[in-house]
Amino acid sequence: MAIVNTENKQKTIKKEVSLSGVGLHTGKNVTLTFKPSIANSGLAFKRIDLEGNPVIEADATYVTNTQRGTCLEKNGVTIQTSEHVLAALVGLDVDNVIIELNASEPPIMDGSSKFFVKALEDAGVIELDAFREEYVVTDVISYTDEETGSEILVMPSKEYQITAMVDFGTKVLGTQNATLNKISDFKKDISNARTFSFLHEIEMLLEHGLIKGGDLNNAIVYVDKALSQETMEKLKIAFKKDSIAIKPNGILDNLTLHHPNEAARHKLLDVLGDLALIGTHIKGKVIANKPGHFVNTQFAKKMSKIIKNEKRNNVPSIDLNQPPLMDVNQIMAMLPHRQPFLLIDKVFELTDNHVIATKNVTMNESFFAGHFPGAPVMPGVLIVEAMAQTGGVLVLNTVPDPENYLTFFMKMDNVKFKQKVVPGDTLIFKCSLITPIRRGICHMQGYAYTNGKLCAEAELMAQISKVK
Repeated sequence: MAIVNTENKQKTIKKEVSLSGVGLHTGKNVTLTFKPSIANSGLAFKRIDLEGNPVIEADATYVTNTQRGTCLEKNGVTIQTSEHVLAALVGLDVDNVIIELNASEPPIMDGSSKFFVKALEDAGVIELDAFREEYVVTDVISYTDEETGSEILVMPSKEYQITAMVDFGTKVLGTQNATLNKISDFKKDISNARTFSFLHEIEMLLEHGLIKGGDLNNAIVYVDKALSQETMEKLKIAFKKDSIAIKPNGILDNLTLHHPNEAARHKLLDVLGDLALIGTHIKGKVIANKPGHFVNTQFAKKMSKIIKNEKRNNVPSIDLNQPPLMDVNQIMAMLPHRQPFLLIDKVFELTDNHVIATKNVTMNESFFAGHFPGAPVMPGVLIVEAMAQTGGVLVLNTVPDPENYLTFFMKMDNVKFKQKVVPGDTLIFKCSLITPIRRGICHMQGYAYTNGKLCAEAELMAQISKVK
C-alpha cells in the first residue's frame, strides 16, 4: 500500500446552494445548504438548528447506527442517512464542503442522489491550491460480515472503481449487479438510482412509526409477499393514496424504474457514500457482495485505520546504498547551513511536491556532549530542524540561484515525537507540500523515520528570502 500526493488539486464549490425537502424517517421539513470550504477540511455536516452549530465530520469513527441508513454521532449530536449526500459529493469529485442542516436528517428528495448532484453542479466546482492525497491499493483488503455473508474487498486498479452484487433470495428482485468504472460516470449511471425496500420491511417500519417522510416518489417498494387488505389500507394512509396496486414487475403502485437493475445501482450508490467516510481518495477497485450500511461502514473503519497507520509508518522505500540524487557538497551548494548546523547528508528524491533526504547520526555530533552525558539522545528540536532543512531543498529547488537565498521558519504545527534517536541511527526525512509553493512560502507535512519506525512528524511553514 502507499499514500501519495497526486498532481491533482483538491476541489470545493464556487458558491453556496440550498435545497429543501423532508427526512425519510423523521418526516420533518429540512433545508440543506452546501457551502464552500478550505483545503484539507474535508466533508463535514453542521447542525445550524442546535446551539453552537456543532460540526460532525464525515468520518467512519463517528458511525453509531446503520439500521436504516448511516447515522453519525459526535458529542451527542447526530446526522441520519448521510450516504446519499456523501455519494453526490464523491461522485462529483468534491473534496471539501460544509453541509449545513437545520435538522438531523438530510431531505430524502426522490430517494437518490440526483437532486444533490444538480445542486452541486449549480454551485459549480473549483480547484483549490492544495494537492490531493490518494491511497494506492497494492494488496487485497477485505471485510466479511459472518452473520449475513456480506463481503467488501478492494484490490489494485488504475482508478477508483466499484462493483455491487445484490442477491436477496427473492423472485421479485433476483440477482443484480452494477459497476461504476469511472467516478465521472456517477451522474449518468448511478446518481438517479432510488432507495428501495421490501413490503415486509415497510410493514415493520410503519409499525415502529418510521418512514414518516416516505411516499411512492422516493422509495421503490418490492412486493415479496401477498398484500393483505389490512396492509393495503395502512399503505394508502402512509403514502397518501386513494388506491394501491401491484404492477406486473412486482413493484408497488405505478412507479417506473430508471434502470432494470436500479436496486443494484442504488446499493452501489450507498457503498460510494459510505466509503466517503474513509476520508481519503482510493485508487483501487471495490467489490461489494450483498452490501449494506453495516458492512460498508465496518469496511470504511478498517480502511481508515489502515490509512492512518500507514501515514505514520509509511517509511520511504529507498536504497541507502545507491548513489544519492544530491550529496553533502551539492546540498551545501543549495542550502546556506554549514557544520555543525547542517543536519542532512544526502537527498534521494526531489520532485515538484516532495523531497526525501537522510542523515547518519554519529557520536561525533556536537550536541551529544551535553544531551545527555552517558545517555546520548538527539534533541527533538534538531530533528524538526533537519526536517525543515529537507523542506528547504524542496523550496530552493524552485529558484535558479538558491545560493542567494535564506530559508526562515514561519510556523510549526502538530509537532509529535514518537521514538528517540541515538548515535548509529539513520534518519530518513520526507517532506510533502500541503499547498503549492507561492511567493517563496512552503507549507509542508514532514515526517522523520528511523529503524523502520516514525520518530517525529510536524506541519511546517517556511519562507525563502533573497539575500540583500
